[in-house]
Amino acid sequence: MRKYEILSPMPTGNGAYIVHRLLELNIPDYHVISYHPRWTFLPFLLPVIASVSGANLIHTTPDYSPFFYRHSVPMVITFQNYVLDKWIKPYSTCLQKVHYATDLKLWTRLALKKSHSVTAVSKSTAQLVKQDLGLTAPIRVIYNGVDTNLFIPDPHKTVDRKAVRVFFSGNLTSRKGAHWLPHIAKYLTKNVEIFYTQGLRTRELLPDLPNLHSVGPVAFENMPQRYQKMDILLMPTVREGLSLAVLEAMACGLPVVASDCSSLPEQIDDGKGGFLCPVGDVEAFADKINLLAESPGLRKEMGQYNRARIEKKFTLDRMVKEYQQLFSEVLGE
Repeated sequence: MRKYEILSPMPTGNGAYIVHRLLELNIPDYHVISYHPRWTFLPFLLPVIASVSGANLIHTTPDYSPFFYRHSVPMVITFQNYVLDKWIKPYSTCLQKVHYATDLKLWTRLALKKSHSVTAVSKSTAQLVKQDLGLTAPIRVIYNGVDTNLFIPDPHKTVDRKAVRVFFSGNLTSRKGAHWLPHIAKYLTKNVEIFYTQGLRTRELLPDLPNLHSVGPVAFENMPQRYQKMDILLMPTVREGLSLAVLEAMACGLPVVASDCSSLPEQIDDGKGGFLCPVGDVEAFADKINLLAESPGLRKEMGQYNRARIEKKFTLDRMVKEYQQLFSEVLGE
């Protein structure tokens, strides 16, 4: 088999970067060219900061891919999420609204024209891209995967302890629903506590409440142990391309209480692996968490269901093989 150089220019500090790093670790000759996200303020310098010289194929997200385009090199773009539509505006800053409506939308349209193949990490993301941009060309869905040898349930964990730990993993942004965490916490029973990360890009803290605790930034390699210490994953997000946090928590045998939106119904079987709640309905989230807190047996049953679902549909091996197949097709093997 001919040796190919597959280069992936990616900004650090987000879930998409983690996915591409996993591909780098599992696909020969696939290399991530990382750069600080602040360089996106000067996008015309990106080809210098993250050179793709020598690439036989370029694989990245659509946002800034036109700046890495080379006429003789095929490019594959992957939509890890989509935030350019009108619905997401209330959850965007003023600067983001301007950015999304002008240059970023232009570059995304340009990326679609210049790419050889387009993929998305969920059916809902693919459908949203098609609807909002009027795209008629096919979008190949390749679900993100999780390392089931790294993210595993704690075999020594007991589920009948009195203190119940709820985990929120992500940046503390309105898109992740972080602003609802203090309101949810107020409706929880006394034995339930929420622990939250500060994410990869945010360092602020939420209001000080007795049952709401920061665990600070958590490195990726320490995440399996963090999930294993928890009992429930809370994901009150307003949109997910395909949530890595949900996949990782499911692989670690946790039930999930999440928003009923975007790709989350593709990940979570409502009533079997957790519960899906209306976006922003803090009382509904609290009710489902309290229900799980009162029933150790239900938590264990849902956690086991989620682990089996991950092993069946969302493994890292499956994701890697699907990308390898796509890259081989693009390179003409």
